[in-house]
Amino acid sequence: MQRLRGLAEQLGVVYQQISDTYSTYQRQRELFCRSGCGECCLHPGIEASVLEMLPLAIRLYDEGTAEQTLEALQQHEKPGCFFYQRFSEDGKQGQCGVYQQRPAICRLFGAAGYTGREGQVELSVCKVIKADHPQALKDSLIALESDPPPMIRNGKEQVRQIDYELGGRNLPINDAMVQALEKVLFEGYYASMAEPEPVIPLDDPLDYARPA
Repeated sequence: MQRLRGLAEQLGVVYQQISDTYSTYQRQRELFCRSGCGECCLHPGIEASVLEMLPLAIRLYDEGTAEQTLEALQQHEKPGCFFYQRFSEDGKQGQCGVYQQRPAICRLFGAAGYTGREGQVELSVCKVIKADHPQALKDSLIALESDPPPMIRNGKEQVRQIDYELGGRNLPINDAMVQALEKVLFEGYYASMAEPEPVIPLDDPLDYARPA
């Protein structure tokens, strides 16, 4: 369990770096998300690694809600992320319920770079941002060479380098969370079993030899 906690601490540092890098680019290029928009959270193709979900799994374990969350996740049938809180009937308005522990993909999404088929830098932009900021998008595309976007693959690689076993494969985001919770609960159970029994001090045998 101590190893998982160590990984989560390393992820916290990397997540802050990723958030600073990608959000700074989006603010500078004025390609920021619409307030209260949750369309990306509903997308069935959003994937994450088990490693990305580890900080959240550990937080839930420490709060004593890991087992209950795991059961709810296994019964969850709605499209999109389990932790997305819907504020509208169609689900397009809402917010992340675990924002501080959100995985790397959520920090990279919105406006970032990727490599095209011929090795050129392309700009990946959410369709809502495209509709909201057409001029900013046009200016950003013109400035691709002089002001290149941070690359999605670089952010993902920062995370993978922490632990290739847990970070090397992407899964649908809810499946990744299930596996992260199962791993944390498994390690937590065996860590508790391995804790030494408390030592109960015995009476000093000399006490019985002393006269009353």
